[in-house]
Amino acid sequence: MATNEEKLIQISKNDLPLACPLEEFDDWDGHPRVYLQVDAKRTICPYCGTTYEVTDFDE
Repeated sequence: MATNEEKLIQISKNDLPLACPLEEFDDWDGHPRVYLQVDAKRTICPYCGTTYEVTDFDE
C-alpha cells in the first residue's frame, strides 16, 4: 500500500463517484469517509486537504 504524503491524487472519470480517503492508501482510516462533489478539474477534501485531480476532466 502507498501513503498519501503529497496530498495530490490523480484520478479519472472512471473513479467517480469520489470518496475520501481512498482505501488503497495506508491512511484510509484517517477521517470519516466523505463523498466529494467534483465540479472542476481539482477537488479538495475538507477533512484532510488532499487534492484530487481528474486527469480527463475536459474530455
